Amino acid sequence: GPAVVEGIDLAVRPGRALALLGRNGSGKTTLLRLLTGSLRPTSGRLLCAGEEVRHDRRGLDRLRRTVQLVLQDPDDQLFSASVGQDVSFGPLNLGLPEDEVRARVDEALAALEITGLRDRPTHLLSFGQRKRAAIAGAVAMRPRALVLDEPTAGLDPQGTERLLGLLERLRGDGTTVVMATHDVDLALRWADDAALLTPAGLRTGDAGLLL
Repeated sequence: GPAVVEGIDLAVRPGRALALLGRNGSGKTTLLRLLTGSLRPTSGRLLCAGEEVRHDRRGLDRLRRTVQLVLQDPDDQLFSASVGQDVSFGPLNLGLPEDEVRARVDEALAALEITGLRDRPTHLLSFGQRKRAAIAGAVAMRPRALVLDEPTAGLDPQGTERLLGLLERLRGDGTTVVMATHDVDLALRWADDAALLTPAGLRTGDAGLLL
C-alpha cells in the first residue's frame, strides 16, 4: 500500500517538550510507533543517543529502556489485576531485583499521584485514573524519553491541567516528553518545540514560531 509517512527527518532534543501535530490520518501515531521501535521503517534509520537502533530483540530491549510509548487508549496498555501489578510489569521484565522493582513502582505511583490506587483493580478506575496508571507503567521503566499519543484525549479541562502539571514535573526531573495532539492551543502553551505533519511533509521548529 501507499506510505503512511515518508521523507521524515525529525530530531527530538533531550530534555525538551515536543508537540507532534497533524490532522487525523496524517500519520502521527505511525510516527510515534516508528520513534519507539513498535514499527520498523521500510527505509531510513532510527537513531537513539547517536546510535542506530537495531530492530532485533537486543536492540529493541535497549531502546525500550530509553524510550517508552503510552498509547491513546489506556485499556490497550492495562492488563494486570491491580494498578501496582500493572506498573511493576515492565521493571519485572527487565529482571530487576524485587526491592528495585518496588522502589520504581513507588516512585512512578507517586509521580502520577496515584499511590492510593496501588491495590485498586484497573477495571474500577476512572478514565483519567487509567490514563495516569498507563503513564506510571512507562515512568517505572525510568526512560530518558516519554512518548505519548493524545494523552489528554477524553479528559475534562481539570483532568487535562492535572496531567500537564504531572508531565511538567517529569520534565523538570530531566525526562524528554513527546506528545501527539490535535490541540494547537495546548501545544502552544505546553511545548518547547513542535513538529507539524502536513501533506507536503514535516515542518519542525520552535512551538511559538511554528504554530
